[in-house]
Parts: sequence; structure tokens; C-alpha cells
Amino acid sequence: MSTSNPDVAGPTVGWIGAGRMGFAMAARLAAAGGRVTVWNRTRAKAEPLAEDGCTIVDTIAELRGLDVVFTMVSTPADLEQVLLGEGGLLADPDDVPDVVVDCSTVSAESSATVRDACARRGVSFVAAPVSGNAKVVRAGDLTIVASGPEETFNAVAPLLRAIARSVTYVGSGDLARLVKICHNLFLGVVTQSMAEITVLAEKGGVSRAAFLEFLNNSVLGSVFTRYKSPAFVNLDFTPTFTPVLLRKDFDLGLAAARELDVPMPVAAATAQQVQTSVNSGRVEDDFAILLDVQARNSALTLKSEEVAVDDGLGAADGMR
Repeated sequence: MSTSNPDVAGPTVGWIGAGRMGFAMAARLAAAGGRVTVWNRTRAKAEPLAEDGCTIVDTIAELRGLDVVFTMVSTPADLEQVLLGEGGLLADPDDVPDVVVDCSTVSAESSATVRDACARRGVSFVAAPVSGNAKVVRAGDLTIVASGPEETFNAVAPLLRAIARSVTYVGSGDLARLVKICHNLFLGVVTQSMAEITVLAEKGGVSRAAFLEFLNNSVLGSVFTRYKSPAFVNLDFTPTFTPVLLRKDFDLGLAAARELDVPMPVAAATAQQVQTSVNSGRVEDDFAILLDVQARNSALTLKSEEVAVDDGLGAADGMR
């Protein structure tokens, strides 16, 4: 990562939410020269960001006077709480930032509620959900889709580009939310399909490592299938994205499909498997446990193959 960037050094930036993703994104922005002040519900989780040049604060109120404030939280309720709840960023209408950029995955309806609340206080709002996990962020391969006033997007685009490899503007309002929900539906469908064909190959006598090596080097291989391969081969389900969060996105996506009268038979079937993975009780594991669900339904007992597998994100290795 660049150690300085005059394009992002100008505006003062606040950051709300230092979970796995928020932590990595704030660190990357700070490393690019951004002046970043961070609040997290559990301060101790944010403290290591001080080593990256971030300032850690105890209250959200300390972010109100900054130029741009990013939010990266888990649920619509969390987003509304940190912005509109008691002590929230917008709780004092006379003391607000110029721009709020939300990178969370929430529904278009929740986003519109927050957008309206910002507008009433004279705050511009950009929806900027992301594709990738924390290791993807550290490797410099994150992608962002954004929507909102084009003038505001252009103003914050240098900040977004300091965090992500690709930033796509899709229009006004909350269109970025629909794009991200469509993305996450595909994420689940691809993972379920990958689980099915991997189990089929293994039950027929092919090792997971060999099958996935072939798949990843074929025209069907992708950045995603490659970086999920270590989890599939060695059964390392350290969470990057949990089954509960994926279920939330399927709920949002299928609700949007009903509203827009779009049949989604493959997504609907996948949603049942995602629910089964939640029912397993392994809600703190990675959603790649869809592989285990498929194996169990196929009367196959999985064992780690203990094989070194390249996830394609080697640039992130050794980075905090």
C-alpha cells in the first residue's frame, strides 16, 4: 500500500465500526494518507488501528465535526442506532458531518430511512457497500459499488479508491443496495454449487484439492473459487462471513425479488441450504460450512486433506 496520497490527505475522516471489515478498511485508508478517527463499540478492538495512524475515540459525538464519516456495521438496526440513536452521529442537528458514507450491507428501505434523516439535517449520504473480506481488503482487491448524489460521490471517490481496487457508481438514491444484494445472492448460489460439485467429485474418488485445482485453472475458475479453496480443502472455517449474515442477505434479496416480481428459483433453493447451515448451530463459522451440509446430506464424512492451497491473495500474507 502507498504510504501517502495527497488526494486523500485533505478531508478529515471519521470511521464507525472496526469489526473485521471495518478494521481493515480504516487501516488501508489511513495507510494511504487519510486522517482517520475511529469509534468502535468495543474500544479495545479498535486500539491496534493507532499503529496505522488512526485516532481512537470514546464517543461517536467526537466524529460529528469531521468532513466525512464512514459507517461499516452488521445490521440495519446497528446502522440506525449509530446514526440516529441516543448519542448517535446525527443526534444533534446543529453538529453534523458534511457527508456520511455507509459501506454496510442493508436493505434499500433501511438505507432510504437513513438517507432521509441525513437530508433533513443537511448531510449528504452515499451508499457504498463492498465486495470482499478483510484479507481481500489487505490484498488491495476490494471492490465498491456506490450510489447517491453524483457530486457527493465525486467528492468522496478518492477516499473510496484509496480503500478499493474498483469503485463503480451506479446512480442516485439507493441503487447500490440492490446491486450488493444481487451480488450476495450470487455469492451464496456459487458457494452452494461449488459445495455440490466438490462433494460429487470426492464421493466419486477425487480429492478436493485435485478437483479444485482443476476448477480454478479452468474457464470456470474465479477469484472467489480460488480464495474459498483452502477452506474447502482443509476445512478451515475461520469466519470471513457467517451463515447468519448470508441468511440476512438472502432474506433481503428474496424480498426484493417478490417486490419486483422476479422469480428466483435457484436462489430460493439455496436459501434453504443456508438456513440449514444456520440450524446446525455453527453460526460463528464461515459460510463455507455449506460444504459440510452438502457432505452430510450425501452421507460423506469430510476430513482435512492437509494440503497447502494458494488462495490467490498472497499479497495480504503477513499483513496485519
